[in-house]
Amino acid sequence: MRTVLRKTGVLILTLLLVTLFAFLAFELIPGDPTTMLLGSDYTPERAAALRESLGLDRSVAVRYLDWLVSFVTGDMGRSYTYSMSVREVLRGKIAVTAVLSLLSWVLVIAVSVPLGVALVRYQKKPFGKIGFSLNQVMMAMPPFFLGILLTYLFGILLKLFTPGKFVPLSEGPGRSLAYLFFPALAISLPKIAKTVKLLRASILSEMRREYVLTAYSRGNSRWMVIKNHVFRNALLPVVTYLAMSLADIVASSIIVEQVFVVPGLGRLLVASISNRDYPVALCIVVMIASVVVVMNYLADILTQAIDPRVRLS
Repeated sequence: MRTVLRKTGVLILTLLLVTLFAFLAFELIPGDPTTMLLGSDYTPERAAALRESLGLDRSVAVRYLDWLVSFVTGDMGRSYTYSMSVREVLRGKIAVTAVLSLLSWVLVIAVSVPLGVALVRYQKKPFGKIGFSLNQVMMAMPPFFLGILLTYLFGILLKLFTPGKFVPLSEGPGRSLAYLFFPALAISLPKIAKTVKLLRASILSEMRREYVLTAYSRGNSRWMVIKNHVFRNALLPVVTYLAMSLADIVASSIIVEQVFVVPGLGRLLVASISNRDYPVALCIVVMIASVVVVMNYLADILTQAIDPRVRLS
């Protein structure tokens, strides 16, 4: 219990630092929002009046504290570009990115676990050797590069989807998921490769333990030992990695959305930074960073809950 409380305190402090660093980062970006908003109507007098109306004339510390209190209480501020609340701007975009991230995560779990076991079972056969080599190559592929390859192969050559023609979830969930499958595949393939390697290494490590020799002495085949004795013990680091990988998947989706022209948080973030719409961009960055921090925290707690050895150490 004491460890959980300590980690929760560290989590809260980390989240506060995330908000502070994100806020200061946008303060350091060159450019004035008033210049973008006024355009050809810019004059020093109008810029000063607009800065005052937006609250930009106050000190950085005051603006940060005001923003933090508002954000914590549910008020995300008002968009400079769209003249509406940030909450309204993000509505719909969050759902798209969330569905894309969850679909990618499901693909990682559904493919990597059976594939990792298969590579161990057929380790000395051609399937195991070729599969391991391809897995090593896939680990080195960045998601955005895979996105380009998948767009060219399945979108342009095979015409299984039309690049840039995303169907909103409200208009057709089935067609929307069919489109999101390909960006989800680009995100999940490197994660699948890493999970497969981790599971394979974990199983092989468990195979060298003494209880495996005992299982062999009882007449069990290699596959029966893996299935009935080794797999459950080898799965612990994989479960931890899968919990942590969801945060990485959310971050990767921001990049892949640009390749597939998916109208999620990633495209909105790029557009907001380009338009100096800092209230929107700041909220997106803080939300994504918070997901990463919280998921790592939950993965740590989950590991301690599953394995008593971690709690004792």
